[in-house]
Amino acid sequence: MQASEPTLRRALTLRSVVLFGLAYMTPLIVLGIFGVVAETTSGATAAAYAVALIAMLFTALSYGRMAATYPIAGSAYTYVRRTIDSRVGFLVGWAVLLDYFFLPMVIWLIGGAYLSAQFPGVPSWLWIVAFIVVTTALNLLGIKVAARANSLLMVFQILVLVFFVLLSIGHVVGSRGAGALIDPAPFLNPATTVSGISAGAAIAAYSFLGFDAVTTLTEETVEPTRTIPRAILLIALIGGAIFVVVAYFTQLVHPGSTFADSSSAASEIAKTIGGNLFGAVFLAGLVIAQFTSGLAAQASTSRLLFAMGRDSVLPRRIFGYIHPRFRTPALSILLTGVVGMIALRLDVATSTSFINFGAFTAFTFVNLSVIALYLRERRAGRRPRILPYVLAPAIGAIVDVWLLTKLDGNAIMLGLIWLLVGVVYLAYLTRLFRLPPPEIEFTEEEPAPPAHVG
Repeated sequence: MQASEPTLRRALTLRSVVLFGLAYMTPLIVLGIFGVVAETTSGATAAAYAVALIAMLFTALSYGRMAATYPIAGSAYTYVRRTIDSRVGFLVGWAVLLDYFFLPMVIWLIGGAYLSAQFPGVPSWLWIVAFIVVTTALNLLGIKVAARANSLLMVFQILVLVFFVLLSIGHVVGSRGAGALIDPAPFLNPATTVSGISAGAAIAAYSFLGFDAVTTLTEETVEPTRTIPRAILLIALIGGAIFVVVAYFTQLVHPGSTFADSSSAASEIAKTIGGNLFGAVFLAGLVIAQFTSGLAAQASTSRLLFAMGRDSVLPRRIFGYIHPRFRTPALSILLTGVVGMIALRLDVATSTSFINFGAFTAFTFVNLSVIALYLRERRAGRRPRILPYVLAPAIGAIVDVWLLTKLDGNAIMLGLIWLLVGVVYLAYLTRLFRLPPPEIEFTEEEPAPPAHVG
């Protein structure tokens, strides 16, 4: 049975939290979507990642500020609920649910695109279905593969990235001379436009998803009010630096934006710089990263759906259901797998834009939460500093909204429809807004002890 008030041991240090955040971000994903970003920016991927990094740094500062003020799990949903309004908080949580709900689908789609490029004789839909079936089965059994393999996977990813960059440098020097290593083209070239870089940055922001995930570790972190804000900023900085550097050298190897298949462009480049052997190593690394990332994303999504079902935010009989044998939220896991089948009808660019709609909505309101906190402190007679509490979050919110408007048009339309459904559902839950919305209790414990196989 679950304890009503679980006590968590504070053992995580700054290093541990930063490593967790970087592992959650999956650094190798910068190569997973390289071709799509290059195509959108006309060969200025480094510029797109630089713009996305700036946007994420402002938002990271706001997340850090709110994590220090409210050192509890719940992230954007909790911050907006506590500082702005419970109904607005619910809708932000609804937008974040879009992010969580469709993230596994995008991960499976990217993995399928690369395997399909490597094995063109196998239909792409077969790879996607295989990803979904295997990860869903493992999550139903309750195996914590992704959590156990985080450290090992991070080492492998970093090694692949380091070799990719070194081989890229060697290829550029060997073909065009050392002077070619200094080239503004990955940031600015004759085909570059502000609109193109903005649209590319909106897609590139997908690589940053997860930098805020460490806010869920606040109850297990040593000195969370100091450690978590520093960790969030470091994760965004380190991750962003990796993305910009890798994008720059990869773009030097392949100037421009013409690929046989933009969804799997990095695999083509890996063979160019390292031959078939490194191409195979790169593909293995990317597929393993996508598999474990998809496993963790599906587990996290089903856990969120379970929390919402348990607290009657969603129908309890479905989302609050626990399998009697495996002790996992089976119906929520299966539903996530079914939603993943939508990947069969989408491409990488549209699907990443779709989930970025939810991310940018959450990021915008976290920035606004800091400003709301400033106003509350002023009313209480205190005088917070204007720069960190007003100017920085205001810039972050403006940049987030700007990037949101640069997303794929279909993604924006679907996102707005999702929010409209959320408004209707909120009206139903609150009897036309006369009652406060139900509150989701985010706890760090499992819904029930998982079964372990093997």
